[in-house]
This record gives sequence, C-alpha cells and structure tokens, in this order.
Amino acid sequence: MLKKQLIMEKALELFARQGFEATSIKQITDYCGISKGAFYLSFKSKDELILTLIDHFMIQITSDIDYIVKNTKDDEKLLYEFYYTTFHTFYQRSDFAKILIKEQLQTLNQELIEKIHSYDLLLEKVILSMIDRLYGEEIKRTKYDLMYCIKSFMSIYSNLFLFYNVPLDLNQMSQSLVEKTTILAKHTTIPFLSEELVQITKQQFQEKISKEQLVEMMEQKIAEMDESIEKESLVLLKQDILEPSLSPAIVKGLLENIRNHPHCKWIAYLLRNN
Repeated sequence: MLKKQLIMEKALELFARQGFEATSIKQITDYCGISKGAFYLSFKSKDELILTLIDHFMIQITSDIDYIVKNTKDDEKLLYEFYYTTFHTFYQRSDFAKILIKEQLQTLNQELIEKIHSYDLLLEKVILSMIDRLYGEEIKRTKYDLMYCIKSFMSIYSNLFLFYNVPLDLNQMSQSLVEKTTILAKHTTIPFLSEELVQITKQQFQEKISKEQLVEMMEQKIAEMDESIEKESLVLLKQDILEPSLSPAIVKGLLENIRNHPHCKWIAYLLRNN
C-alpha cells in the first residue's frame, strides 16, 4: 500500500472515532507506524490531509456515476443504475460525510465550498448528458428543471444514510426514484430554469484541465505507484496523450484497468471526458 494511501485510510479511522479537531498529527503517525517526517512528505498539514480526503470522497462518487452513465447500454436500465450507483457509493463512504457535517470545518470553509461547487458542476454535466440521452428534444424546455430535481432527490435521500440509523433497501429506493423522475420528465410543462441562468451560476467555478496539467498529474501518480498492471496502463495512457498512437479500443481497455484504483480513478474520469 502507498504511504499516502495508508495515511489517508488510518487517519479516516481516527477521524471517525475522534473527529478532526481532536485528532493530532502525532496520533495519526503513531497509528500508521510512521515518523512525522514521513507524514510531511505526503501532506503539508492536517488541513491538507482533510482536503485530500474530501477530494477523494467526491472523486469516488463523481467518477462512479460518470462511468455508469457512459457504460450502461440499456436506456431502460440507465436511471435505475444511476440512482443505485449514487446511493451505493455514498453509503460506502457515509462515515466520512457524517464527520464533515459534524465538524463543519470553519477554517476550511472557502476552499471546501469551491471544491464542492467544482464537483457539483461535473455532476450536473453527467446528469444533463443522461437526460439528453433518455428524453432528447421531448423535454428541451424543462431539462434544467429536471436536472435540479434529480440533484435534489440525490441530496435528500442521501440524508437517510446520515441522520437515520435504519436499514435501507437501495433497490426499492432506486426503483421509486426512477418512477418519480419519469413522471416529472413526462408531465412537467412549465420551465423555470433556462440554459442562460444555469450558465451564469457556473461561470465563477468553471475550471479547465490542460494537457500539461493532466500529464503532470499522471507522472506524479506513476512515481508514487508500485509496479502493477495499473501503473503500466497509466504509463501507456500518458504516452498516448503525448504522442497519440493507440486505438480507441486499447485506450478503453487501459482506462478499465485503472478506473477502480483509488489513486487513478480521477485520471480515468478526466481521460474519459477529455
């Protein structure tokens, strides 16, 4: 296991038990069995570690949803797979979400807000692509309202994992939300949100990843990783960005190799959307 990944996993266990404020760097290093120097080689501070965990949390959810939308071939199953994947991924990481809500991170609010907005824009893009695929011109005037309704379903029903300690049937929940979404798509006639209004809300948070930034990110991950099929795949993908030579089928196979690696998931997402 990579040292950075070890620190993140062990720190998350401590944060879940004690909270962010009550957990010191010394406690984290003792729990990991490493020196403070080793910690600072991976993270400049505890705040940077927390922000990295937030990034990791948001990356998992965003990239999992994006993958399902792009790779579910049956349109009749797409909405169900979308909702099921959303709540299954969130459920797996709900302990971290509970910590965020409890601690509220006063000293990190501005940076945290910017990160959440950035990922929110990516999520909106995925949802709109799904809406266009399922309904096309049929709901052109109301698609942005439907997008916000879907986001609201995701947020409100996710609260069940955060605030109520009850068993939940993800299958039934997903089927129920498919029915609600379909009714809204077919019967909503009065639009409120226009494309222009949505674009205005996005402008200050839009961020582009250049080819150079992507290559730099890949080089950093390659340097951190042990020899593995994922590392070899990442090397080949980086080479293909610099000098394109691989067929789309080979690129797709290489992306499949890295998409579930915890430190490659975001790169796989960026390459899918490049």
